[in-house]
Amino acid sequence: MEIRVVQGRPLDGAADLVVIGMFRDARRPLEDADRTFDGELSKLISREGFEGKLGQTLVFPTFGKLPAKKFAVIGLGEKKSFTPDAARKLGGFLVKLAMSNRATTLATSLPGAGVNGMDSRTAAQALAEGFFLSAYRFHVYHGTLRKKETPPRELKTVSIYVTANAAKSAEEGIRTAEILSTATNYARDLVNTPSSEMTPARMAEEARAMVGNGIRVKVMDANEMERRGMCAALAVARGSVHAPVGVHLSYRPAGAKRTVAIVGKAVTFDSGGLSIKPAKGMETMKIDMAGAAAVLGLFKALAELRLPVAVHGVFLAVENMPSGTAYRPGDIIRAMNGTTIEILNTDAEGRVTLADALSYAASLKPDMIVDLATLTGACVVALGEEVAGLMSTDPKLSRRLRDAADESGEPLWELPLFPSYFDHIRSKIADIKNTGNGSAGTITAALFLKQFVGDTPWAHLDIAGPSYTERETRPDQPYGGTGYGVRLLVRFLQQLRR
Repeated sequence: MEIRVVQGRPLDGAADLVVIGMFRDARRPLEDADRTFDGELSKLISREGFEGKLGQTLVFPTFGKLPAKKFAVIGLGEKKSFTPDAARKLGGFLVKLAMSNRATTLATSLPGAGVNGMDSRTAAQALAEGFFLSAYRFHVYHGTLRKKETPPRELKTVSIYVTANAAKSAEEGIRTAEILSTATNYARDLVNTPSSEMTPARMAEEARAMVGNGIRVKVMDANEMERRGMCAALAVARGSVHAPVGVHLSYRPAGAKRTVAIVGKAVTFDSGGLSIKPAKGMETMKIDMAGAAAVLGLFKALAELRLPVAVHGVFLAVENMPSGTAYRPGDIIRAMNGTTIEILNTDAEGRVTLADALSYAASLKPDMIVDLATLTGACVVALGEEVAGLMSTDPKLSRRLRDAADESGEPLWELPLFPSYFDHIRSKIADIKNTGNGSAGTITAALFLKQFVGDTPWAHLDIAGPSYTERETRPDQPYGGTGYGVRLLVRFLQQLRR
């Protein structure tokens, strides 16, 4: 899809579909169009009960009164509630509107610029992200049956009409949106690829392909992982025919004043191991590497955004399978930092692999560590499918992540790290055990991880809910992997320049 900036009025655009936005409490942008249609537009809006709710549409032919073939009004919601995320959703609604009307070219204005303090660059970036993200499709595995179907007409060109003084900033916003959306969609591709192909070795290949533009990659095989004492991750990997792989990406721009380590959970398939999951529970377990996919997506964006922050990306890719060599309930394993772990449930493997990944990240002496992991079903129970859980040892770090989440449209909610809950995972025969007593599962999992970051300021994002969607909860997230975390992390790193 090409998104271009044009100076002038969208009503003058020669497109399959021209769309004008209308706030529920302001119809001024429609006055030109109403005059063009001899006052019939306002009558139609009244007759059809069009209220201007966000995403609500009214479409009709132009009858030759405009260069475009069809004209549409789309609701923008309440003006006081129009945020960058509303603009992002609007872009998604516009893609769906274009597809339902078989439009390959669309002309529209730039809603939101000047509203609630939003400038043209921010408005254009958010709108364009909505276009790019909602147009994503994962059709790699469509075979002969699907290829016989008539494909839907896809939106190819979007013309966003702006005033002359807003053109440059809008173009900059669209360029940033393209970078972030490409990185997010790349992470989606990784998550959507079946585990038979997205193996630990394949994840290492994806990382190696990023070398250049200031990015370096170190890949650790099982022997090196063993030399480093990563016995926790190695234990999880023992049951699989796919060897574990450790990956350390680094981006170190000249003059960087801060260093951040981003750690991702990278279980390429989770059967539950010997504590095997029910068949239904395994159907989507290719997504258990979504945290590492977000790390790779972030580095794809870093190469182009050139942020003045040093970043380490760390993940230990493993597959959790049952076999005669698999680790067992009752085993005691030693993590890289020397902490001993009693294994009570081999399906609580993510925190075990992250024990070594976080220990390794802490050894790099960053200023802060952030990890992303599809860690607990308890977080989905608590916060649902759209919101990630946030737990942190540092209030300032938490605040920055919350702000970044609000601005990126990737929501999270903070949960407390109650120290007394550590008793739930205290082991009688080792330092800690890998499951609690069944209550506060998200918090006790985070308290487990806390034991491996030392004194480094740290935040944990439990992305079990928003990393994958099987039903559309917002127009810019099609079925499958969402790429959650890529845009949030970029926004977070951008804040560190301040």
